[in-house]
Formats: sequence, C-alpha cells, structure tokens
Amino acid sequence: MTLKISQLNAAYKKHAVLKDINLELNQGQVTVLIGPNGSGKSTLLKCIAQIHAQYDGQVMWENHILNHLSKRDLARQLALLPQHVTAPSGMTVEQLIRFGRFPHQGWFKQWKTEDQLAIDEALTSTHLTEMRHLSLSSLSGGQRQRGWIAMVLAQQTPLILLDEPISMLDIGHQADILNLVRELANRGKNIIMVLHDLATAARCADYMIAMKDGEIVAQGMPAQILTSDLVMQLYHVQVEIHQVRHSTQTGTQRLIVIPENFGDPAH
Repeated sequence: MTLKISQLNAAYKKHAVLKDINLELNQGQVTVLIGPNGSGKSTLLKCIAQIHAQYDGQVMWENHILNHLSKRDLARQLALLPQHVTAPSGMTVEQLIRFGRFPHQGWFKQWKTEDQLAIDEALTSTHLTEMRHLSLSSLSGGQRQRGWIAMVLAQQTPLILLDEPISMLDIGHQADILNLVRELANRGKNIIMVLHDLATAARCADYMIAMKDGEIVAQGMPAQILTSDLVMQLYHVQVEIHQVRHSTQTGTQRLIVIPENFGDPAH
C-alpha cells in the first residue's frame, strides 16, 4: 500500500503551517520526520489522520481519498498516537487498550475472540501483560506511554502514525518500542513517526523527511540526506556525522550525529 500526498497546504486560522507538501511513501517502511519545533511535523500527521480540518490538497491511502472515508472506515486504515494524550481517571491498562478495537465493532457486533487476541498481543508486545489490570494513574510516565502504544497496536491498522512515541521512555524501553516498530514494518505496516533525536532517527528510519517552516527541505535515505549542512540548516548547530554499518536486512548505512562541542564544559 502507498500513501500519496499531493499539494498539501495547511493553516491554523490564517497562519500557514504546511506549504505545498508532496510525498509518496511505500508499504513496509519506517518513515521518520525530523525538524525543529514548529516546522509542521505534527500538523502533517494530523492532516494525514484527518483531524486537522484546515488543509487543501489530497491525501490518498491505496485507492482511498482519506477525507472521503467515514470515521470508522478511516480508523480501520490508520491509527494516530499524538504527543499529548489523557485518559479518564481510574481507567486500567486493558480498558485503555480496548479502545483500539472500537473501529472493528458495529451496532450488532459482539466482542469476539479475535478482539481479545489483539489486546493480548498488544500487551505482550509492549511488556504490559502483568500490568493489564493496574490503573493508568498508578504507572510511571513511560509505562503509560507504552499503554497508549499498545492501544494503537490493538487497532491493527496498515498505517500507523506516531508523534514522539519514545519521548517519555528510558533507553531500554525506547529500544523495545523501536524494535517493535521495525518488526511491524517488516510485516508490511507503513509507519510514519516524528523523532527529535537525530541519531535514533537515522538508525531506525528507512526513509527520512526533513522539515522547516512548513516545507520539506530534504527527503531520502538517512545516509544520503543527513549531513552536517542539513543539520545546520534545520537547527543552527554544527555537528559531525559519522557513518556506521549495521547488520540490517538491506545493509543500509546508519548515521551517528555528534555535536562538535559535545562534552566541552564551556558549552
């Protein structure tokens, strides 16, 4: 399946935040959006998910024009985990994850074994099985974040949008989630996520999109586009880029980004 975005422009009130975005993203890959705060990354995800109303242009997933779909049909095609989410007081982990199955329910459709299996698989994938009956309010921030990710997984959509999904996780659980993202892509899912850490983004991305001031300034494989000049253009920070080869299926080179003044007490 392919996501195709054509001549997408978006605004908040009269302030333009996305300008003439054109993209074509293929099935079974991890696409990472990078760029400074306010560059339009989150708005792009919201436009794809059809929760940002003020946009012009077309967003197509396979043969579907997404803004022509009903909310239920859209939720069977894509799942979005935004940056800031809240749940009702007293909700348990499993109750949260059950929300991911709502698009698969109907007026007369009862809860089925396949629904429970999807929840159990999501719990296992996010290492939350033993916490399934705990209140979300009793968990750490990182554990709650894994609960939200599990809800998205239970939705079982071919397209998954993640806005800073590892920002509240420790390094071990960051690795777990990114390994899970890779596994989902290998199964044919199309993953689009926003990450701020460039080294992490470069290691996990098959395709990278760099944004600034609502525009795409570079796109391609990380090893091809992530340069010290691009980082300077995006963040006004001088860095060194070191290429290392990881043993991935494609043998793609990944990148490590090191600020030139890293470790300098004067900075």
